[in-house]
Amino acid sequence: MSYPVVKDLARDGIPVKLSCRVLGFSRQAYYQWLAEPVSEREWSDAHAANAVLDAHADDPEFGYRFLADELRGRGLAVSDHQVLKACRLVRVRCCHSIRRGSGKRPGPAVHDDLVRREFRAEKPNQLWLTDISEHWAGDSKLYLCAVKDVFSNRIVGYSIDRRMSSQLAVDALQMALARRGGKAGVQGCRVHSDRGSQFRARRFVETLRVNGLVGSMG
Repeated sequence: MSYPVVKDLARDGIPVKLSCRVLGFSRQAYYQWLAEPVSEREWSDAHAANAVLDAHADDPEFGYRFLADELRGRGLAVSDHQVLKACRLVRVRCCHSIRRGSGKRPGPAVHDDLVRREFRAEKPNQLWLTDISEHWAGDSKLYLCAVKDVFSNRIVGYSIDRRMSSQLAVDALQMALARRGGKAGVQGCRVHSDRGSQFRARRFVETLRVNGLVGSMG
């Protein structure tokens, strides 16, 4: 859009009529824009685009319908169509519908496999395993993310939600941290998972890092 250029030139003393003629649009269109530089729709679309980028970074495997559901869960009033438009605007390539659990291949690992199927620990908080399972509750699904300490074979953290998002995994990890005394008590603990998008998400990886946990993926 060249209207801001016309505005800047006018501030420097260049006539609006001349700038519009050179840039190839009418003065009427410029003055309409000047009256409302950013429309409510444009502002809403821009806000949706920023939210899409954040949600996509957290969970790269979301299709646009799952992204829309995630954003509505965060309190943003958006339609599926608006999110699809935002995906195209910011070039998010996953904006298509994906049925979770449909045999889709897992994405690339963001951690090395530090366990290599040796599921043993000599003390608490040395090795945690985490995974997500789905359960039917009436006509809808619930997703459970659990964190298990291999030493005691006990669940130390869990989270339940209707959406299988990265926040589900983060909440389970945060509970485990709280129940095991916080950051000081778990330094160096390996947290092993599969290569699901929730465990590869930026939000989950950052939670590991700031708490001194070591990610591992099989």
